[in-house]
Amino acid sequence: MKYFWLFLCFIISSTFFGQTKIKGQVIDIDNAVPIAFASVTYNKNTITADWEGKFSVEVNDTKLPIKINYKGYYEKAVYVSDSKTVMIIKLVTDLNDKKAEIYSEIKVNNIIKKVIENKKNNDPEKALASFQYKNYEYLQVTANPDSISSKIDTIYKKRLLGKTVIKLDSVNYKFKKVVEKHHLYQTEKVNLIQHSNKKYKETVLATRMAGFETPLYEYLGLKLVSYSAYENPFKILEIPVQNPISNYGRKLYSYKLIDTVSIQGRKAFRVYFQPKKLNSNKLRGLLYIDTETFAIAKAFYRIYGVVNINATYTFNYRKNEQIWFPKKRDFKVLKGNNYEDLKILGGTIKFSSSLDNVESKNATDQAYLHIESTPFDIEINQPITITKPRVKIEVPESSLNKPDAYWRTFAKDTIDKRKLRTYTTIDSLSLSEKIEHKVFLGRKIFNGYFPINIIDLDLRSIVKFNNFEGFRVGIGGITNDKLSENYRVAFYGAYGLKDREFKYGITPSYLLHKETETWVGASYSDDIYEIAQTNFVTDSRRFKIYDPRPINISTFYNNKLGLAYVESKMLAKTSSYFGVSHNQIQPLFDYTFVNDAKSYTDYTITAVQLAFQWNPFSNYMQTPIGKIEYEKRHPKFTLQLTQTLPNLLGNDFVFSKIDFKTYYELPYLSGQKSSLLLQTGIAFGDVPITHLYSIVPNNLNRDAILKRITFAGKNSFETMYFNEFFSNKYASLQLKHTFNKIRFGYKINPELTIVTRMAIGSNNKDNQHLGISYKTMEDGFFESGVEFNKIFKGFGLVTFYRYGPNQLAKFEDNIAIKVSYFLDLGF
Repeated sequence: MKYFWLFLCFIISSTFFGQTKIKGQVIDIDNAVPIAFASVTYNKNTITADWEGKFSVEVNDTKLPIKINYKGYYEKAVYVSDSKTVMIIKLVTDLNDKKAEIYSEIKVNNIIKKVIENKKNNDPEKALASFQYKNYEYLQVTANPDSISSKIDTIYKKRLLGKTVIKLDSVNYKFKKVVEKHHLYQTEKVNLIQHSNKKYKETVLATRMAGFETPLYEYLGLKLVSYSAYENPFKILEIPVQNPISNYGRKLYSYKLIDTVSIQGRKAFRVYFQPKKLNSNKLRGLLYIDTETFAIAKAFYRIYGVVNINATYTFNYRKNEQIWFPKKRDFKVLKGNNYEDLKILGGTIKFSSSLDNVESKNATDQAYLHIESTPFDIEINQPITITKPRVKIEVPESSLNKPDAYWRTFAKDTIDKRKLRTYTTIDSLSLSEKIEHKVFLGRKIFNGYFPINIIDLDLRSIVKFNNFEGFRVGIGGITNDKLSENYRVAFYGAYGLKDREFKYGITPSYLLHKETETWVGASYSDDIYEIAQTNFVTDSRRFKIYDPRPINISTFYNNKLGLAYVESKMLAKTSSYFGVSHNQIQPLFDYTFVNDAKSYTDYTITAVQLAFQWNPFSNYMQTPIGKIEYEKRHPKFTLQLTQTLPNLLGNDFVFSKIDFKTYYELPYLSGQKSSLLLQTGIAFGDVPITHLYSIVPNNLNRDAILKRITFAGKNSFETMYFNEFFSNKYASLQLKHTFNKIRFGYKINPELTIVTRMAIGSNNKDNQHLGISYKTMEDGFFESGVEFNKIFKGFGLVTFYRYGPNQLAKFEDNIAIKVSYFLDLGF
């Protein structure tokens, strides 16, 4: 009998040790997106993978295959090797299956429909009269040291003559040592979030950023993911996507009822959703829906693509209010299938993919960004006073210097030793490398200035070139806060080497009201300007290493300009300008303007100008350094009105101008973007050619294509010749779509943009413009082209073709080839 038990133990132990636990994940071979709930069959037993395509199987016979099935894909059979316990199984789409979409069951469709119908009862922002809470948010950029190899790799490189060079690569080893000691980066903030009567306000109570005495205010407004699971559009990395619990979202997503579970003693449906187009990289995830109230009790969101994103929302059920209120928000960003670095907080951070649990050759690919957001001190349906409701985020001076004792109250039960070391390490690194100064300097350069003591040097004034002046050399600047916060003086001086003339200008101004950034100023200048161009005075200034269009322009006018003005941001989401100017104009080309039987070769224009830029969908932050547009939404609108003043200071002509433009940009999670620019203007009265419209032409009137190659402008008509068209009213539309970079290798990675531009205009006034001939655009002007930008070192190549009623007789005359250049300042 004892031999029987011995034999039985031998059989059992043989069976036990013969089994191997295999972990796997099922993904799409084309886009590496996990395939949720795929069927996994082994030895006639079938299980279902989870919503991230992961499964676990006990294998006791390696000769038997594991079969994977999912509708729309070919079946795949894989065999397990003794040495491999983790498998990534890639399914191939069945091209014979013509169904591009899958559809939801009737029952789960009704559940989602009830979720949408009951939003008004379940969304705290709609269901509650008021609420406020404090929110602690901790952001870290870090990596798991265990995921990084500590080996020092050997690299073999071949030289030109065939000799092999052996080098030691210790990057992974050093990176592992760094992340074992401290996180790569971290920042914390505490906000007071208030909702009352459909008004929203966020006040920063405390903030600190590793390496910065003064925080990057742009980060304080950074919204990487929506606060509310009900928000539509739902925001991921500040890019809007359709929420699956919205009416339009139901058309884009399919839903599957998995089971019913218990959360905090309440039953909840567990519903999986994914895009109807299975190969789409859109949002997918799990929703836990209260079976009684149809509220969201828990939610998981995933996006796989250029970056891989994991977002988790947890809620706490409050019996008194019968509502699920936010408890915690967890957000993680990892590298996806992109080859480019993802830039956040002005720096470059590399993220890793969570699909393959294998060591990366590049250690920094194991880094990830993680945000935890936790509400506390919650008050519901209590009297709330919201101050300055027009400002969505307020950052008072008192929030910038909280002591360490304040932050210790937010420490977790388990002390993160790496977190404690990060601030001291990053702060010392910041001091040694002057990171904060570099950010300050970067902001200045971005706006076209370089600070030198009490003066910000104007980088645009140093050197320019055009056909009239030749090389124009000069110097300019503006006083900064080191001299005074309440007044400033801008100035410049320049000399044209070809026309041998000096140009200069000076503009003193005074700050009337700091909070609304209201300035009053005066200006005098003696300079030249391009004819027939519209400059919107409320446009923000951005740095360009050069301005390509004026290089080829020959028709300028001299203007001795005296100006008094007021500019302000007093109106919500609006920049406004009011100015009165006196212009003594002398055209610098052969031109005579005949008006009321009188000829003018030079003239005086006294005018008043009123301008507004309105960004109704953007959100603003009030900081100690002024108001910041932290959430730039589109469309944006600009309106500018100009009226000459009869019989004042020698004004010669009476005319009015109305100019308008709107810009809309739509970014996509894929990294692509589309944009639209609509601009129009109309002039009434007696308008000289210097103040008409020529709609930004940028082509030389030369016979050969190669002789017309110049630099491309940003929004100029590349096939329209200089001085070809003039109008007293016009409308133009520009459409662009920019694709992701194309990787050719050898650091040649162009950015492809397709562009279409069109314009229509007329000039039906009887004034005579002598000395210059031109056409009008009653029949319209059309051009389309392709831009290959940033091919190498910022340089690119663009080509456009002109077509339609104003197409030229010779085919080659309708083609324009240009060189483009983009300067990437890194912020």
